[in-house]
Amino acid sequence: MTLKAIEKNDHRQNLLEVNDLYKYFPIQRGVFRSTVGHVRAVDGVSFQVKSGETLGLVGESGCGKTTTGRCIIQLETPTGGQIFFNKDGTRVPVNPKTIKSLRRDMQFIFQDPYSSLNPRLTVERIIAEPLITHGIKNKTERRDRVVELLSAVGLSGDHLSRFPHEFSGGQRQRVGIARALALNPKLVICDEPVSALDVSVQAQVINLLQ
Repeated sequence: MTLKAIEKNDHRQNLLEVNDLYKYFPIQRGVFRSTVGHVRAVDGVSFQVKSGETLGLVGESGCGKTTTGRCIIQLETPTGGQIFFNKDGTRVPVNPKTIKSLRRDMQFIFQDPYSSLNPRLTVERIIAEPLITHGIKNKTERRDRVVELLSAVGLSGDHLSRFPHEFSGGQRQRVGIARALALNPKLVICDEPVSALDVSVQAQVINLLQ
């Protein structure tokens, strides 16, 4: 069976649609910071992701992979294009007005484990933050879920009261992954999530994400 035939027979709805996405960053110079040009970080990108599907963006450093992910999750506001997310069968446009209602279903794993964790919070609070934000108020339930997530990424409940500075880069990345998975999101956008991990842990985390 050819690839086109497989795609034709796949009747699953698109979970994510990105249509003609653009993100330009202005180049500003002079005392009055006048715009003299633009850096075309993302220039006309389109793709679809179906439920249960994994899509990888491949390219050299600086080609716009991270910016594309940040635009989807609205950490960067796109210059142009359209993004749609399938929420309970409804095709919802992703923009600054709708992203709050979609946060539970869309999560991001950052590439840098040092700047993505709040240094003033314990690991338990960092991972529990999405649970608190989205209304899971029972403290016992939250702690049980945090311990479960830590175990899933190769850490233990003994780490609950520790702070980010007490961990290695790879361990911090695992905390970030656990946080992203806390709400069982439908879509996880990963920015090189296992690059900071030991080879022995990479396979475990990839299997978990699948």
